[in-house]
Amino acid sequence: MVQVHPFYDMHEHGFVRVATATPNCRPADVAYNTAGVLDEARKAHAANVDLVVYPELTLSSYAIDDLLLQHAMLERVEQALAEVVAASADLNPVLVFGAPLRRADKLYNCAVVIAGGQILGVVPKSFLPNYREFYEKRHFAHGRGCTDLWIGVAGEEVPFGTDLVFAAANLPGFRFGVEICEDFWAPVPPGMQAAMAGALILCNLSASPVTIGRADDRHLHCRSSASRAIAAYVYSASGYGESTTDLAWDGQGVIYEMGDLLAQSTRFDLKGELCVVDVDTERLAAERMRNQTFADAAEWAGNPADSYRRVVFEHAYAEGDIGLNRPIARFPFVPDRPEKLDEDCYEAFNIQVDALMRRIESTGTKSLVIGISGGLDSTHALIVAAKACDRLGLPRSTIRGYTMPGFGTSEGTKSNAHRLMAAMEITAGEIDIRPAANTMLEDIGHAFANGEPVHDVTFENVQAGLRTDYLFRLAGQHSGFVIGTGDLSELALGWCTYGVGDHMSHYGVNAGVPKTLIQYLIRWVIRTRQFTDACGDVLAAVLDTEISPELVPAGADGKVQSTEELVGPYELNDFFLHHVIRFGQRPSKVAFLAWHAWKGDNHGLWPADFPQDRKNAYDLATIVRWMDKFCARFFGFSQFKRSALPNGPKVSSAGALSPRGDWRAPSDAVATVWREELRESLPADVVSEVYGSPPS
Repeated sequence: MVQVHPFYDMHEHGFVRVATATPNCRPADVAYNTAGVLDEARKAHAANVDLVVYPELTLSSYAIDDLLLQHAMLERVEQALAEVVAASADLNPVLVFGAPLRRADKLYNCAVVIAGGQILGVVPKSFLPNYREFYEKRHFAHGRGCTDLWIGVAGEEVPFGTDLVFAAANLPGFRFGVEICEDFWAPVPPGMQAAMAGALILCNLSASPVTIGRADDRHLHCRSSASRAIAAYVYSASGYGESTTDLAWDGQGVIYEMGDLLAQSTRFDLKGELCVVDVDTERLAAERMRNQTFADAAEWAGNPADSYRRVVFEHAYAEGDIGLNRPIARFPFVPDRPEKLDEDCYEAFNIQVDALMRRIESTGTKSLVIGISGGLDSTHALIVAAKACDRLGLPRSTIRGYTMPGFGTSEGTKSNAHRLMAAMEITAGEIDIRPAANTMLEDIGHAFANGEPVHDVTFENVQAGLRTDYLFRLAGQHSGFVIGTGDLSELALGWCTYGVGDHMSHYGVNAGVPKTLIQYLIRWVIRTRQFTDACGDVLAAVLDTEISPELVPAGADGKVQSTEELVGPYELNDFFLHHVIRFGQRPSKVAFLAWHAWKGDNHGLWPADFPQDRKNAYDLATIVRWMDKFCARFFGFSQFKRSALPNGPKVSSAGALSPRGDWRAPSDAVATVWREELRESLPADVVSEVYGSPPS
């Protein structure tokens, strides 16, 4: 067998493949129901699933009323349980399914956990509904208080109680707890205790007959439970085949990770169904580690980790490259909910607008000064300022826009700058910085002043510094303040000149907005006609312009200076940034995620209405090459610039880089740890292609 490098194995990166199962069932037909359980288990095994969650009372079926108290029924269920245990010896997935079981002359509604030919434990239902269509207290005893107990079933004595957390010894993140249907409708769900005891995945075996609005209610509770528990929530409800004497069933399977819906089944399906997705347990553990409220709540609840029993087992799982079955957003900062698209874009845009309005009111400024280059960032800052003026009832002439052509300014961007200022009806001006730049270059003895084509960093920074100097003096002259145009992506990469240029302003309105979101918000502004059609035409032209600082003259072939050729595609850099600052993920894992998101059109998720001609793909070597450069820039030599940022609003929950808020780091740290981790985790052929030689 060909050995596959661990880099390609999702388990090595903390993923666990989970599934909800809606098996074929019939009321009280234990043999048929058992066959349905095993059919889905075999399908799950073939799909390399690690954990399968079935509906409530799977073996007997749920809606059989007083037949639950028949000895023949209960004995047949126990016999079926032994059959599933025996069959599971040849299957990899952990199976969690429902069965009515007797203990100490009481009958319990139970979840049975089976793996590798043995029963790991049995969890009884804590809360029994006895209202509307439910009469569970007629048949079952509740499981509250059932702790530190054992039950004899299928010839084994196994742990029994609501104090169980199951943990795979060989997969650190594979830790799960179980609750049953009504439990998560309770004011204090038992699953929360299991989460605070260490479970990263919560399983809910449910019957839950369907009525109008019930599916939305389940989504609400699943999302809420996953968010508050900082966990994955795997919910499986009874489906077709249950008794319809008085009720109906839709077989809803739902899987959430924190607040994100990862997967859901087809409801009202007539056949058995698996809903499969990979959950990121490493992400969950990292979020808990940084969320001290979660730790405080566990302490307040009496530290369940000290009182819960941990059932440890060796998990048989498929090794190697089994793919990654998970929605991954190529643009994690960009709204990706089609049904909420306008709402999300409106919110992002108006966070900036509202923040700028408050700064205008608090300073009593008479003008807003912006350098307008005709590029993305200054364009976005301008439309934010224009909307702020509109909402405050100020004339747009309050905004003083200046285009300041230098040695690398193209006619296209200069033309766009003037067209945009005219369309926005602001006070417009132009200052040619080349004479002043020539004087400064001559004063410092730079070779360019002697006619030599030396376009070094000093040559570039002289222009950036002069532009900022002019803007600040103009702000003073007109009793105003300078609106910064630098964005979050540039701050992450250190792609700004310290103290001047995109780095410095009186208020950095774009500081919390990455480049990819700016592009998308400008498209939204055009599509929703926030401004005139003439303005929309210019905005579209800006979007089609090469991202460039335009500090170096175009080459003989007319090719302008390209930012992305130097620092990498912003769509990749923003992907890296999101996963690094939001979850602190290892560079190798970020590269793994990026590869699965970007290796082809049919993999990662595209934002709604994303232009077809902008849909790119990247191979692993390309991703690694830019990931390494990102690490060098972000963790290495760029922090001193972020430590001196002007004020600016945070926009995305993924985070910002203000030293007063989300990101605090020393300015003299080195990037060695992150770059070494990336290189040492890669296959030799990728290392050779990227770095030129295999690792020593």
